[in-house]
Amino acid sequence: MKPQPRIIFNPCENKENKYIAILVNELKKNRFEVSRLDDFLSSKKHFQSIKLLHLNWFENLDDSSLGSMWKSYFRKLVVLAAIKLGKKKLVWTMHNRLSHEKKSGKLSQALTRKVVSLADAIVVHSAVSKEILHRQYPGLEAKIVHIPHPDFIDVYGPMIPESPEKRDSKLKLLFIGAIKPYKNIEMLIEVVKKFPEDVHLTIAGNPNTLAYQDHLQKSAENAGNISFELKFIPDEELPKYIHLSDLLILPYSLESSLNSGTVILAFSYGRTVICPRIGTIDDLQAEENVLDYTYTSESEHAEVLEFQIRQALQIWRHDSISLLEKGHQMRELVQKKNNKDYVSGQLISLYKTLL
Repeated sequence: MKPQPRIIFNPCENKENKYIAILVNELKKNRFEVSRLDDFLSSKKHFQSIKLLHLNWFENLDDSSLGSMWKSYFRKLVVLAAIKLGKKKLVWTMHNRLSHEKKSGKLSQALTRKVVSLADAIVVHSAVSKEILHRQYPGLEAKIVHIPHPDFIDVYGPMIPESPEKRDSKLKLLFIGAIKPYKNIEMLIEVVKKFPEDVHLTIAGNPNTLAYQDHLQKSAENAGNISFELKFIPDEELPKYIHLSDLLILPYSLESSLNSGTVILAFSYGRTVICPRIGTIDDLQAEENVLDYTYTSESEHAEVLEFQIRQALQIWRHDSISLLEKGHQMRELVQKKNNKDYVSGQLISLYKTLL
């Protein structure tokens, strides 16, 4: 098999998310030479060798300070200008409705518009993403390619077999992932405080700042049913955390969230979720096995989140393994609909049509 053209896949590695590794590894297996975006303009020879760039989360900006935000914005404008002048093929994956970073919202939206206008193909992971793009950018249909989010089955190690012993006396909820303000963790803490005798919540992941870590711990300091594991969770430990839970709870913002790798992770390791009806949930069409919900305001979000916890409790009390059965059915579903080999094959087919 002859080598494929040299491309840039950005980011080409991410220690906190195997989504990148799944796709990049398959590209390399298929003889694509994958380079970093940081090296795009390193030399004339390298620049000329790049035939296609695939950008993920490119619209996100460094908002740690005003200066950093503008610097990040202008650097990305330079990259886009180089792509246009060099007549490179551009693929962009739309992961979110909006950038999760509030401070850089307007600049991020401006950058998104530039990326959309320049892109040769836009990858979406859910049907609702396509609808949003149609509304915002009429006439864009020909660019949009729907490729599912890859499953994570066995990616972090094998799933731990379910043990037959009696379950815990409390319903065990797990929030896992990067700990950031847009994920509504404060609200989750306040809601779970209402179930001191019935529910235990574990919040596991790496906080984006020490200040935010302190804030969350103070929010829960009088709650005996909330535990923190505020650290980076190594890949090999993820199956254990998921196994020790009855289901995951992920109260994401419908304002910005479209897709969730953590939802796919939960399903891949045999757990269902309490989660808003984001695109990831909607596409799977498995309402009987997921405790999903919608809301129109922050106060309503807290109310429906509490209602879904009560629903989970009712299911769990009636039959302690029924939630696990729902999770196992979701594992079978993502193995079919989000099969990582199929997803990688679809992406490679897209590249070949452009090159």
